[in-house]
Amino acid sequence: MTDSGPMLVAALALAAEGYPVFLLGRSKRPVANCPACPKVDTNHDPATCGHLTCHGFYAATRDPDRITAMHAAVARGLLAIRTGQLCDLAVVDIDPRNGGRVLPELMPPTRCVRTGSGGWHLYYRHPGGTLAAKLHGHPGIDIKADGGYVVAPPSIHPGTGQPYRRVGDRPVNEMPPPLVAVCRPIAPPDAPAATVTPLTPGRGISSPAALLAAHLDAVARAPEGRRRNVLYGAARGVARMVAAGALTAPDAHAALYAAGRQAGQSDRDTRAAITGGFHAESVATEGIAA
Repeated sequence: MTDSGPMLVAALALAAEGYPVFLLGRSKRPVANCPACPKVDTNHDPATCGHLTCHGFYAATRDPDRITAMHAAVARGLLAIRTGQLCDLAVVDIDPRNGGRVLPELMPPTRCVRTGSGGWHLYYRHPGGTLAAKLHGHPGIDIKADGGYVVAPPSIHPGTGQPYRRVGDRPVNEMPPPLVAVCRPIAPPDAPAATVTPLTPGRGISSPAALLAAHLDAVARAPEGRRRNVLYGAARGVARMVAAGALTAPDAHAALYAAGRQAGQSDRDTRAAITGGFHAESVATEGIAA
């Protein structure tokens, strides 16, 4: 016997509340794409793919029939909620193993989940705009918003064997202004352009600084659901600048990485998009990405 019954019930209940849900594999990682769905392809939009379980959180849905089919297709998978402005949800992810702790002066009571690793997920309504990936000045506290997801009860943590469980019955409350303030990115979206100085005009590039700024600005302005593809396209353009000698590969990677994270992309998706773009232009990435 498995816990598949409670998992489906929980998934349908979350969807009825308005939260898009999907299933992860048992390792907390997204289910692998089907062969028809490449990880990065400018001609294949994850947001409109339509396949049942492909592209991680892009498969999240509120449709009961799709959720039921997904549950049947991903046996013993972990339940996850897509976060972000799409569903008016931002989650403060507190990991005590890395020094995180609940900060009552910043984090008023709201819906709370005890994670399977002993941490806490505090659910707040999304305040709008761009949120940083981490809470400034507070180690061990991440923000899950646009481009992210959280594991939801009654999933079982693959490392500890402990369940994710809701604590209390509080609703999802507004994020208070002091918390919003420390969740905002420190730098404005166009800051990466100012942190990198192109070396030379390069072959066939009359204004490298303007071209770099345009690529990074496209990432900052990309709409929800298109950001990873736009980042991939920007990476291809910036890789061509590297090939032309207008920019060093490490500086190019640093600028693109900052732009991707400030646009709400995960570390993994940001690095994958940059690496894919550089490879598509046959520009080496060795030594530029940790």
